[in-house]
Amino acid sequence: MMTPDGRIRVMEIIARMNVGGPAALVMGLHERLNADEFDRRLYTGYVDGAEGDHLQLLDATLQVHRIPGLGRAVKPADDYRALLRLVSAMRSFRPHIVHTHTAKAGALGRMAARLAGTGSARVHVFHGHLLEGGYFSPSKRRLYIWTERRLASMSDRLVTVGAKVRDDLIAAGIGRPEQYVVIPPGLQLGRIPDREAARTALDLPLDAPVVAFVGRLTQVKRPDRFLAAARAVLQRMPTCRFVVCGGGELKEEVERGIADMWGSFRLLGWRRDVETVYAAADVVLMTSDNEGTPLTLIEAGMAGTPVVSTRVGSIPEIVRDGVTGLLAGLDAGELAEHTLRLLSDPTLARRMGESARDWTTSSYGVERLVADTEALYRSLRAAPRHQLTPGSTP
Repeated sequence: MMTPDGRIRVMEIIARMNVGGPAALVMGLHERLNADEFDRRLYTGYVDGAEGDHLQLLDATLQVHRIPGLGRAVKPADDYRALLRLVSAMRSFRPHIVHTHTAKAGALGRMAARLAGTGSARVHVFHGHLLEGGYFSPSKRRLYIWTERRLASMSDRLVTVGAKVRDDLIAAGIGRPEQYVVIPPGLQLGRIPDREAARTALDLPLDAPVVAFVGRLTQVKRPDRFLAAARAVLQRMPTCRFVVCGGGELKEEVERGIADMWGSFRLLGWRRDVETVYAAADVVLMTSDNEGTPLTLIEAGMAGTPVVSTRVGSIPEIVRDGVTGLLAGLDAGELAEHTLRLLSDPTLARRMGESARDWTTSSYGVERLVADTEALYRSLRAAPRHQLTPGSTP
């Protein structure tokens, strides 16, 4: 049934609410979007067993509409049924705006919006992109680009989390520049404990150097590169401790990789109090092959912890190299050198941490994210449908 109260109806679709940036941003918006102006409903599939469930981790009471088959796996029969369920839901809810996240949900959601014939404006968010970082073989990469080009023709707005991601997508011929809107992430970290309390909670020595990895243990995050950098650090700083906060399909591989360094590592799994990990660390190390605008680096900055990271995706938009952290190429040795530099110079690390706190708090607060998103929704609702994307597929 249509909502009779005149609010802007938004149907948000994400494949699954696994622990990670997209789910965190979706949750932040749902908690703060003006309910007097927007009727926003979330449609999602189920989280795979190897992944952390963001809703369960936070004991969230958020109401979601489950769509079987919308999860991570690509299975034609299940995907087709998910598409039909989305079409049915759209015809019932009649959203003014269909807002999709992640590749699979973006494809099914935009196709469903076209088939439903409700005249909904279509927005898709690229939280990163799959053009780099070894996601695909060359043939699959070409198929992905071909698919996204055609889906862009069904889209009124394409949202990216950073300017670099936008520029890369445009260079690949995905959409037109006027379709794009850059809306950086926004979040709010929980209360940050003091260093001693954080280390006590995580059973870490109070006086040892500590390096943290926070994120999914999956190939694109390159936990193997993290372990190689850790091994290089330990050769010169044997008292260092390494904390891994996260889980994923490479968990057992990581456990095997640290067998001869076990005493120097703490594997925490997923934790809801991630601010405790940042507070306990002297450095947060990110070793990814590819990223959009990773929330881990924003959270670390808000906690006042300097970071060392690979220079990929939109990371240079978050980390001001030499000011709030240090950026490197994809070489584990270079990452280790940067890490050792910060661990060996507490004054430099403290100065960078303070700069990171100021920068991330002012630029990536959740209030800004909400305001940007509300403004996007209003602009889409105000514009006549045929004026949104001239030349797009109706």
